[in-house]
Amino acid sequence: MNTRASLWLGVLLLALSLLLCAIGLGVGSTGLESVWRMWGDPVAHQIIFDIRAPRTLGAWAAGALLGLAGAVAQGLFRNPLADPFLLGSASGASLAVAVSLAVLGVSPFAEAWVVRLGLTGAAFVGAVGAVLLTLTLAKGVQHTLRLLLAGVVVGMVLGALTSLITIAVPQTLQAMQAFILGSTGFVGWQSLGIMLLSGVLCLAVAWAFSRTLDALTLGEHTAQSLGLPLRPARMALIAVVALATGTAVAHTGLIAFVGLAAPHLVRAAVRTTYAQLVVLASLMGGVLLLAADILARGLIAPQEIPVGVLTATLGGGYLLWLMHRRAG
Repeated sequence: MNTRASLWLGVLLLALSLLLCAIGLGVGSTGLESVWRMWGDPVAHQIIFDIRAPRTLGAWAAGALLGLAGAVAQGLFRNPLADPFLLGSASGASLAVAVSLAVLGVSPFAEAWVVRLGLTGAAFVGAVGAVLLTLTLAKGVQHTLRLLLAGVVVGMVLGALTSLITIAVPQTLQAMQAFILGSTGFVGWQSLGIMLLSGVLCLAVAWAFSRTLDALTLGEHTAQSLGLPLRPARMALIAVVALATGTAVAHTGLIAFVGLAAPHLVRAAVRTTYAQLVVLASLMGGVLLLAADILARGLIAPQEIPVGVLTATLGGGYLLWLMHRRAG
């Protein structure tokens, strides 16, 4: 494994992150004008420090969470096409948001409860609840194939229930569309703090169990023969995937392909162990989502493209190219 190349890649990704953060502060409906006037104009100062700064940093943090979750999921399931939404978290979050929106408009008591909890909290609870349901159906974490199949079933069923709710309560459709397409526009300083805290915790746990992920690449029997505690390691790593994905989805909606592409791009650049991969995939995910968010804000300014649409388009193209290259 090339440790020096991994170090240089990490430095490059950090530099790109800082550059993109600086660019992000100048991208918006008022352009760079707010940056030049932010120290003398209270309105410009509010635009930069209360809107653009937390949104820019929040996009990076959400991307880092998705990149980390994608790297752990691919190692845990020994599948290069595994993504953070594989255990049904995306469908669970969508269902919880749809239920919250539907209840918000029909019951005063429920409205007060939903306002107190917030759609962000509902999305997080839904994402984690879907993962717990997947674990229940799979009867634990012992069988990887059973876990994958349970995740697919849970995702399909919860997705169908979400569609039924939007059909039954049409007024929720517009708000649900914004959540499904993904947006970083509602990220504030509090959301940023939650995502950073969750990211540090998840990264620490993933790094602690990185040796198990390395062993799993050689097969479960080999990992068992090395005397590694596979059951508690799987539980901890699934908790990382659930927490990282749930936190990102709760604050930015459903953003596709970042968690899938980030580990692939790191592996294409360097050969590394999982102890380094989880860190590099986090940095790569942050760079990818922040770059996509800047493009989404700037391409047709002052209007915006939903960042989830942009990541799905670019990520789908990358996946097709990757499949074509491997087939060749």
